[in-house]
Amino acid sequence: MTTFVDRVELHVAAGNGGHGCASVHREKFKPLGGPDGGNGGEGGSVILTVDSQITTLLEYHHSPKRKATNGKPGAGGNRTGADGQDLVLAVPDGTVVLDRKGNVLADLVGHGTSFVAAAGGRGGLGNAALASARRKAPGFALLGEPGEARDIVMELKSVADVALVGYPSAGKSSLISVLSAAKPKIADYPFTTLIPNLGVVTAGSTVYTIADVPGLIPGASQGKGLGLEFLRHVERCEVLVHVLDCATLEPGRDPLTDLETIEEELAQYGGLEDRPRLVALNKVDVPDGQDIADLTRASLEERGYRVFEVSALAHKGLRELSFALAQIVAEARAAKPVEESTRIVLRPKAVDDAGFTITEEDGAYRIRGVKPERWVRQTDFSNDEAVGYLADRLARLGVEQELWKVGAHEGDTVVIGPDDDAVVFDWEPTMASGAEMLGRRGEDHRFETQRPAVDRRRERQRGRDAAEEEFRAFEALSSGRQAIEGDDEDY
Repeated sequence: MTTFVDRVELHVAAGNGGHGCASVHREKFKPLGGPDGGNGGEGGSVILTVDSQITTLLEYHHSPKRKATNGKPGAGGNRTGADGQDLVLAVPDGTVVLDRKGNVLADLVGHGTSFVAAAGGRGGLGNAALASARRKAPGFALLGEPGEARDIVMELKSVADVALVGYPSAGKSSLISVLSAAKPKIADYPFTTLIPNLGVVTAGSTVYTIADVPGLIPGASQGKGLGLEFLRHVERCEVLVHVLDCATLEPGRDPLTDLETIEEELAQYGGLEDRPRLVALNKVDVPDGQDIADLTRASLEERGYRVFEVSALAHKGLRELSFALAQIVAEARAAKPVEESTRIVLRPKAVDDAGFTITEEDGAYRIRGVKPERWVRQTDFSNDEAVGYLADRLARLGVEQELWKVGAHEGDTVVIGPDDDAVVFDWEPTMASGAEMLGRRGEDHRFETQRPAVDRRRERQRGRDAAEEEFRAFEALSSGRQAIEGDDEDY
C-alpha cells in the first residue's frame, strides 16, 4: 500500500459567483418603489497552505479533484447572496506548484505560506447597484462570474539542511538514526529505504535537519531504480554527504568508484554543483573496513573532500561529523540575505495600456482583455437591456474606436475572449451607445402608473379634447365651410 507520495496531479475548481437579482420594490400604495435587487455572493477560492504536520501528498493522490463552493444569488429587498466557502488544502513544507507545461506557479516554503490555486468568481451586481441618474430602473442584473479551474502539478522537495546520498545499503539510514531521533527502517538488503526520512540534529548551538535520501545507483538520473523519484529531495539542501560503504562485498565496487558514480548522477541531474560535499567512510568497525578506509582516505583528500571515518554501530566519528555539518549549515545561513517579512510589489499600469488588445485572425477581429472578457461572462444575452449595457461599457472602454483604427468594417466578425470560451458577433458600428439603440436610457414606462391620479385624469381629458378638435376640423374641411391653417404642411 502506498504510504508516501511526493508528486501528484490535481484538478482544482473555484466556486462560481452568484447571479445578481433584478427586482422591484413593492409595498402598499407603492406598486413600483424602485429597484432593490441584491448582489450575488463571491465564489469560494481553492487555497494551498503549508502545514508543518503534513509530510506527504498522499491525500491528493487518492482524491485528485477538489472544488470550492459557489456563491449564492442575490435576492429582492437588497439582500446580498452568501459568499462561497474557500477550500483550504494543507500541503507539506517544500511543495512546488507547477502548471501542466512545467512552469513554476509557486514555491511553498515555511509554515503558513499560502497560494491561491484557483480564484473564486465575482458575484454579479443586482439592479439596485446598477441604478444611476441616467438608469433609474434597470430591468436586468449581471451574472456571476465563473470560478477559475485549472490542472496543477504538486511536487514535494524536502526542506532539509543536509542530505545523505550514496548506494543502497551504504548505511545512510543507520547514520540518521544515531545522529537524530528519526527511526527509519533498517535491514540488510538493498532499497530498504523507500521514502526520504528527516531527522533533527543538535550540535552545540546549531540545530539543523538531515535527510536520508533513498539509495542511488548508476542511471538514477534517467529513472533507473528509485533515484529519479527522490533526487528532487536534495535540491534544497545546503550540504551533501557522500556515505561510502567500506565493507561492501559486491564485485567491482569500492569507495572511490561509488563516489565517482554518484557524482556523475548528481551532475546529470543538474543544479547541485555549488553545494559543498563531505565524505563519510562508513562501517569502519567491520573486518577490513578500517583498512579500506585507510587506503581510500588519502585519495579522497587529494580531490578536495573532507573525510570522516564513522561507524553507526560503534558510534565512532559521529560527533566530529555532526559538528562539521553544523558549521557549514551555520555559515550558509549567515550568508543568506535577510528577507523582509512584508514585501510590497508595485506594478504600475503602462501609460499606453488601453486595457484590451485587438488582433486580426483569419478574417475576424479578436478582442482580449480582462475587462471585456469579464463583462461578456457577466452579461445575460437573453435580455436586450443587458446587451445594451454591455455595448455601453465596451464603447466607453474605447473598443469601437479601436476597431475603426485597425480597419474593421460593418458586418465584420468580432470575437471577444479565448477560443474555448468566446462570444462571436457581427459588428454593427454606431455613434450612439448600445442602450440608446434599445430605448432612451433612464426611462421606464412602468413608472407612469406612479404619477398622481389628478395628473393622469388631466392627460386623459387633453387626449379627448384633441380628438374632438380633430373630428370637427375634418367635418369643416369636407363641407368646405372653413380651411385649416397649415393643412398642406400637416397632411
